[in-house]
Amino acid sequence: MDAVDHNSFGATVTADKTITCKAAVAWGPGEPLVIQDVRVAAPQKMEVRIKILFTSICHTDLGAWKGENEAQRAYPRILGHEAAGIVESVGEGVEDIRKGDRVIPIFQGECGNCSCCKNQKTNLCLKFGVNPLKSVMLNDGKTRFSTKDGSPIFHFLNTSTFSEYTVVDSACVVKIDSDAPLEKMSLLSCGVSTGVGAAWNVADVQPGSSVAIFGLGAVGLAVAEGARVRGASKIIGVDINPTKFAKGRAVGITDFINPEDLEVPVHEKIGGMTEGGVDYSFECAGNLQVLREAFLSTHMGWGLTVLLGIHPSPMLLPLHPMEMFNGRQIIGSVFGGFKGKTQLPRFAQQCMCGTLNLDEFITHELPFDQINKAFQLLVDGKSLRCLLQL
Repeated sequence: MDAVDHNSFGATVTADKTITCKAAVAWGPGEPLVIQDVRVAAPQKMEVRIKILFTSICHTDLGAWKGENEAQRAYPRILGHEAAGIVESVGEGVEDIRKGDRVIPIFQGECGNCSCCKNQKTNLCLKFGVNPLKSVMLNDGKTRFSTKDGSPIFHFLNTSTFSEYTVVDSACVVKIDSDAPLEKMSLLSCGVSTGVGAAWNVADVQPGSSVAIFGLGAVGLAVAEGARVRGASKIIGVDINPTKFAKGRAVGITDFINPEDLEVPVHEKIGGMTEGGVDYSFECAGNLQVLREAFLSTHMGWGLTVLLGIHPSPMLLPLHPMEMFNGRQIIGSVFGGFKGKTQLPRFAQQCMCGTLNLDEFITHELPFDQINKAFQLLVDGKSLRCLLQL
């Protein structure tokens, strides 16, 4: 075994050897994750091996764990896609990332060379975009994870962060400032970037405007934080869980609606509160009927609805074509419109400077071996982000 180096977080550098470490493995839909030894192969060409120091759980992980989407049923699998860590080693051809760099893995990659990456109108990537069907590495169609007997363990959303070490395509690794607090930066892998970016990059919320947010999980509250920073004058939060309202006030939500308390549709209530509807609405619940209410809650003539929720159902949008002739628009948003490798480092700097308050999103902290407890907190609606330290 080659000599090892140690940094302040205890990550080890083992040259290009296979590493044996702990990971939380999903063996079947809804089954408790199993903390076990796994083997993590060395990174191949244009790949990076990362020592994960902090990871958290979002509803996409929860949905995959439950097996809600047929495309996400590859087992055994290492889930997780929100994390931060330190580069342990890099494969051939990687030039922008070095051993020892502080990084965050991202599920929506940026190769820099495809037609989408070269187009400023989109943050999609033809090679490394989010793809729930993908469960192996692009290089050779194989996994970098295996059990002690050599059986493959599949990847998840380009990242697989529920492991002490993971191998990620370099297009899905973002280098951040060496002084960045990694426990907070992990939030930028998904939830905070997705929500704030939807407000900033996709909707381009303007000062003095009105906003309605449907679903006050971490993504919805991140939308609120982004709208607050942009100077929105009215931010309406819609959720059936009233415990979310206190946290909502901390990120700038001015009004709250619990649909279960209403005798009229939500869009009618919002229309009465805003002289005809809000300028922007954001659907963060992954529910088609909620999407319809969000769409109708915007003002005719210019209202914009941004779709962020994950909809695993094959059902189509509940909109009549003629409703699109009233001037309302609807658009989908992936990763908040951020081009990860080129735009996320600056966003991280803004967070470090206090532009946004990331502390509000971390509601619980647990050691990694209590990951099943962290999942239950999310299932019970008691947590936004439970930070797991590896």
